[in-house]
Amino acid sequence: MQNMIHVDVHYERAGVRPPDTPATLNLLLLPHLAEITMNPERPMVIVVPGGAYHYCSPREGEAIALKFLAEGIHAAVLRYSCAPCRYPTAALELAWAVQYCREHAAEWHVKPDAISVCGFSAGGHLAGTVGTLWEEPVFEQALGDGASWRPDSQILCYPVLTMGPFTHEGSRYGLLGAAEEPDNRLDALEKMSLENRVSDRTPPTFLWHTQEDGAVPVENSLMYAAALRRHKVPFELHIYEKGGHGISTCQEITSNERAQVVEDNQGWVDLAVRFVRRHWRGE
Repeated sequence: MQNMIHVDVHYERAGVRPPDTPATLNLLLLPHLAEITMNPERPMVIVVPGGAYHYCSPREGEAIALKFLAEGIHAAVLRYSCAPCRYPTAALELAWAVQYCREHAAEWHVKPDAISVCGFSAGGHLAGTVGTLWEEPVFEQALGDGASWRPDSQILCYPVLTMGPFTHEGSRYGLLGAAEEPDNRLDALEKMSLENRVSDRTPPTFLWHTQEDGAVPVENSLMYAAALRRHKVPFELHIYEKGGHGISTCQEITSNERAQVVEDNQGWVDLAVRFVRRHWRGE
């Protein structure tokens, strides 16, 4: 089943101006058929494309969701609000998406405690934001008391995670505005540098990056993994030697130039699927 729905966040409750164009969640759900379904409930992955918080890359959307779908995992793609919207607009939308999928878990045959977020580049920062800042009051203000928007695990793909020296300037601008704008103060940079926000309540995390990434340095993943280690949060980290930024599945189906096809890295999808299944089964 495929179904596009508009994200329905109560932005005003959190003092946030609603976006001019609604964010959307494209659901791609597996049929529940007794003949082919061994488990009554399946995990779900919400895919969060990158795009420097300026747009949502089509190369990191449905093509990724279909990879998980082919492995028996429900999927959805969130197209969130980008600049000129600032934090926390997109984070509230992703939190709403997690909550919405959990609320409909029984109807869709989703295991309610096996909902993962899978973010790419700036979408990795967005996924990590909900994974680390989910206890911030702004989420409860927008989504309601007692709602459940914490993801059960997170998959972060060549993610922007720090707003410090190793950040991606375009993503920082898209998230917080220009250096002279109020949202780009030093305290805001500290708050949105997610390696500083990891706690023992951060969900288990799968990370992958390339050491050649010239847009989002690999230090983003390394610093975040070190923070996870300090807080004893389960994680899996894969650093590939070759490949630039934004390489998605590393296959021709998501590439517009030969350099984006990196055969040695294509196994990240299988590794991520195993990670999701492991935590789905509580292993």
